[in-house]
Amino acid sequence: MTRSTGILMLTVSSLALYAQPGSENFKKYQQDIPGSSISFTMVPIPAGSFTMGSIATDKDKKADEMPQRTISISAFWMGSFEVSRDAFDLFFRDETISQNSTVDAITRPSAQYIDLTWGMGKEGGFPVNSMSQLAALMYCRWLYNKTGVFYRLPTEAEWEYACRAGTKTVYFFGNDPKDLGQYAWFNKNSGNKYHKSGQKKPNPWGLYDILGNVSEWTLDHYLPDALENTPDQSKDPVAPVNKSKYPKSLRGGGYMDDAPAMRSSNRIKSDPTWNKRDPQNPKSKWWLTDGMSVGFRLVRPFVQPGPDEVNSFFQQYLGK
Repeated sequence: MTRSTGILMLTVSSLALYAQPGSENFKKYQQDIPGSSISFTMVPIPAGSFTMGSIATDKDKKADEMPQRTISISAFWMGSFEVSRDAFDLFFRDETISQNSTVDAITRPSAQYIDLTWGMGKEGGFPVNSMSQLAALMYCRWLYNKTGVFYRLPTEAEWEYACRAGTKTVYFFGNDPKDLGQYAWFNKNSGNKYHKSGQKKPNPWGLYDILGNVSEWTLDHYLPDALENTPDQSKDPVAPVNKSKYPKSLRGGGYMDDAPAMRSSNRIKSDPTWNKRDPQNPKSKWWLTDGMSVGFRLVRPFVQPGPDEVNSFFQQYLGK
């Protein structure tokens, strides 16, 4: 299936109706979440092009990371940290909205069957974990309602572009994983748990824990032949919306994964076994009982869509 280009088909006339940031404002900023003391930092990711997919000399490359394609990406901001448990809890515990509603456009997740942090840490800067892609997207919709700013999950192309940060090597710091411990929590140094964000070195564009700690949901439905069916010189490719729960694409690897999973080109697909201990029937659509190393990171497009486009986006991905 051919990947589409551009997430939202915006017309020049529609963009003109809404205030857009000027280039002078394309810089690092702090987003406060109204009604709380919680904020998060967004860093600018400049527009540009890159080579997506595994390099020929990568001994760990897999079939779904090939062939390489030259891809152009529009400017956006990306969270310097993975979304924190502190921020997600504002949404999860927001009693002004319904819980687990099948009809409300914005609704919060159901209660967790058990504590899905598994004792690894909650308040004070830990990444949120164990949520489904649906829950991550619903958080984005809740956040838009709170702030008036459109945040979403990155596409796979945006994620890899931001992770590489202009580099062409297996990892953004080189081809040899011997230095990985300086940048990532993975199976050799994590102690089998995630850690507070920002304790390792960032990548060249200021993204902390972009490798390791928790794997990060992308917007894309996983397609094994995604690169094969992405034309060279594509701009802002994204997988067609697919309402199937599985498989969705994640990037970055988590604290339980080995070094090859941290490669910039590595693709991870979600799997029903991530909910094998969920006793409910059907399984929770919000939580992953066995996806404890799954989290997410936000992006904000430089060109902000108007309200109609935002609603259309969420209706496509959330189904309401």
